Amino acid sequence: MIWSDCYAVLALAAQQTRRIKLGTGVAVAGTRLAPVTANSIASINRLAPGRTFLGIGTGNTAMRLMGHKPMRLAEFREYIRVVRALLRGEEVELTFQGKTLPVQFLMQDYKFIELAAPIPIYISGFGPKAQALAGEHGDGLVMSIPPVPGFVERAYTNARFGATQAGRQLEADFYVSSLTTAVILRPGEALTSERVLQECGAFVISSLHYLYDKVRQFGGDPPRHLRSIWKEYSVLVEATPPSHRHLRIHAGHCTYLLPEEARFVTPELIRSTCLVGTPEEIMAQIRQLEAAGLHHLVLLPSLATQYQVIDDFARLVMAKL
Repeated sequence: MIWSDCYAVLALAAQQTRRIKLGTGVAVAGTRLAPVTANSIASINRLAPGRTFLGIGTGNTAMRLMGHKPMRLAEFREYIRVVRALLRGEEVELTFQGKTLPVQFLMQDYKFIELAAPIPIYISGFGPKAQALAGEHGDGLVMSIPPVPGFVERAYTNARFGATQAGRQLEADFYVSSLTTAVILRPGEALTSERVLQECGAFVISSLHYLYDKVRQFGGDPPRHLRSIWKEYSVLVEATPPSHRHLRIHAGHCTYLLPEEARFVTPELIRSTCLVGTPEEIMAQIRQLEAAGLHHLVLLPSLATQYQVIDDFARLVMAKL
């Protein structure tokens, strides 16, 4: 309910590139049947064979934006089983509308889709059970965690547990990625500066959106680092009638910062969600995350500042790494 259709944009990217890998980060299981998702990513693989991957999750944002809960893990496990079998070109049983029947891609020799080049499946997991599911069925794990090595290590522990439960071992190339953004501070700049808020505010506040919705739907207490602002934020959101509150919660999601929400982007919340500091400090953070097992960072700055943030990160951090 917010951005462009991912497969349409991936098709354009596939036609304009020759080397980079392309995929979803992440697709939402609840919005497409498993055979539809398998067909969509296999169609991209036809355009970019061997360069395609599938990141997939339960829909923490997408489903809640429509007023529904994310897909349950048992259902998600079955969904992944069907997608993986279809992407191997196999016949697999699919349960739909109470009926279980075999399905398989037909006419594979006509190459409407590409199955010969393997498509890795990276499973999104924020909590222990979802991370274990990635170890059980996935080729990798996609997260959005605080940029702290301990969180990466715990995620690996959960993934290994899932793999063990499934009677497999994590492969050496099990791929671990985390969504964040980078705040490269200028000399003497504070985390409360307007520039910092505009660069990272949309991403930072999305974590508050996610946690508020999680507590709203499943109960429990807010995390400790949000308790000082929780009541005030709740009053703001709950001014919207319940029938439309699911739309209000995710307004601006990872795209722009609503002026009335800027006061909730605290230095503590920035540090718990973003890479922060001088270029040298950010490089040190990245090396620590890499040592803990992280392979990949996805940067998601605010829309209005995205090109500047990416350019600064490339010049001041990536080039030196």
